[in-house]
Amino acid sequence: MRTERNLTRLDRVFARLDREPERPAHLDVPRMSRHRVVLFSATLAFYLAIVVAVLVTSWLVRFDWQVMFFRPYQQWPEIHAFLDYWVVLGQRGPTAVMVAAWLGWRSWRQHTLRPLLMFGAALLLLNVTVGAAKIGMGRLGPHYATVIGSNEMWLGGDIFPSGHTANAVVTWGILAYLASTPRTRRYLSALSAVVSLSVGLTTVYLGTHWLSDVFLGWAAGLLILLALPWFESLIARVEAMIFSVREAWRARRTGIITVPEPTPVGAPAMVPQRSAPDGDGPVREPVAAARGARPSAYLPAGPHTARSERTPVTPAGSRRPPHPDRVARATPSARPVAGG
Repeated sequence: MRTERNLTRLDRVFARLDREPERPAHLDVPRMSRHRVVLFSATLAFYLAIVVAVLVTSWLVRFDWQVMFFRPYQQWPEIHAFLDYWVVLGQRGPTAVMVAAWLGWRSWRQHTLRPLLMFGAALLLLNVTVGAAKIGMGRLGPHYATVIGSNEMWLGGDIFPSGHTANAVVTWGILAYLASTPRTRRYLSALSAVVSLSVGLTTVYLGTHWLSDVFLGWAAGLLILLALPWFESLIARVEAMIFSVREAWRARRTGIITVPEPTPVGAPAMVPQRSAPDGDGPVREPVAAARGARPSAYLPAGPHTARSERTPVTPAGSRRPPHPDRVARATPSARPVAGG
């Protein structure tokens, strides 16, 4: 007999995740191929080139000032209200909630924690790399610029690179990275590219970022997406560790108790084997348990007749009604014989 507590909702979730993955047979997990390494190297070179161009106050900084003085939000004021909402697609909080909900459903369907863990790893890399660059370079935005034509570096700002742009690249690009098929990955890559490009240009339209901030934000987000295959093995180990910790925690908390089943009353119990007197082999003797021996019936002394020799007697108190006109069955000796 096994007694255990009822499973909680968290236990049911992990019980579903314990099942074999129901992934498509053609699921393609991205690998760090030579093509991806080349793209990563080129993006890193572009990232460093933007940083150097801003540090030396090159033509890129002058172009930033020209765009700022152009004031796009004054040139096309009719789309200002729409772009105020569109830029939310690059904001960390709302986008992370939406994408995490979708990836949580994907984890439930595929019975694996990989989508959520990969998304968490991408956000962690985004916060560390982009946050460190923002604080380290301390560039001021267009609305807080102090000297016309300067790069506004090391002044305590936090806009270089653009966080909205980098977040849009990573948040929507992770959907393409975790796609099940190459065809779906291509479609989602195009969609995420359109969203991230439009979000970056929207920040320039609103005057919250320099154009060089957006360039660096695109490069920062793309570097994170290209580097994710290096973390696939780590994500697999983390997932295995989570399940092992869960098993140990559940074993301590549930405390499944095993109670031996009782022996039915009257069932024969086997006793240890003993050898026969002549030594031919072991002998098993069934012993009745928990029930005493039935007492023998009382038989009077004297000779006894067999049942076949006894005269049939109608039992007293028979339920058969009497029939006065009934003729007794003739015996074989009294049966009439036909003939002359």
